Amino acid sequence: MTRSLRDRVRALGLRGLDARWDELGDAPWIAELVRAEEEERARLGVERRAKRARMGRFKSLADFDWVWPRHIDRAAIERLMTLAFIDQGTNVVLVGPNAVGKTMIAKNIAHAGVMAGRSVRFTTASAMLGELASQDGGRALQRALRRYSSPGLLVVDEIGYLSYDHRHADLLFEVVNRRYDSERPIVLTTNKPFAEWGEVFPSATCVVTLVDRLVHNSEILTIDADSYRLREAEERQRQRQTRS
Repeated sequence: MTRSLRDRVRALGLRGLDARWDELGDAPWIAELVRAEEEERARLGVERRAKRARMGRFKSLADFDWVWPRHIDRAAIERLMTLAFIDQGTNVVLVGPNAVGKTMIAKNIAHAGVMAGRSVRFTTASAMLGELASQDGGRALQRALRRYSSPGLLVVDEIGYLSYDHRHADLLFEVVNRRYDSERPIVLTTNKPFAEWGEVFPSATCVVTLVDRLVHNSEILTIDADSYRLREAEERQRQRQTRS
């Protein structure tokens, strides 16, 4: 149902205008003022959410080369852009070797969340675990954990590129478990299948339980491709040779 103009005024908190509605409600400029205020607040909301999300620079999914991978489920990835998985509390795990577009896809999902009004946080695994491990005292740690457990969508990039000790594994488990309990999903990218996560957390005892929490309600998408960056470097080299 379309909201009335006065309902929109009240939703915006324009109390002075609402209080004088009998006097001003029929003025022709009211509708334009309300529309301008709504658009400006929407713009500022997107800026605020994007700043909090910390996505950094990224390429649009429109520039993704779907032909290059030997295997990729394009339909499933495009379905993720509808964000239905967030309401379903479904985790998403993107698995594949380095430089095949996992981060690009993850950042586009995060951006779609921001544009849809969702609270989003993007981080690399090393940045998140480093921040959590550096907290001095229980209260500081709890505040830091809330930064990663409370957003509607958390995107964790690059698990598997470094190895971590049991302390980091325990902290990752705490984040995953909190989000599991509250049915807030995680989008995660990794260059290692779960069977090799023991190499990422070699001294941790919680790896099996950690993986169990992640995959219990999840969609796991595998990308099989050679490195895009290597291909681009080879293409630049060919172009230089052609010009010389």
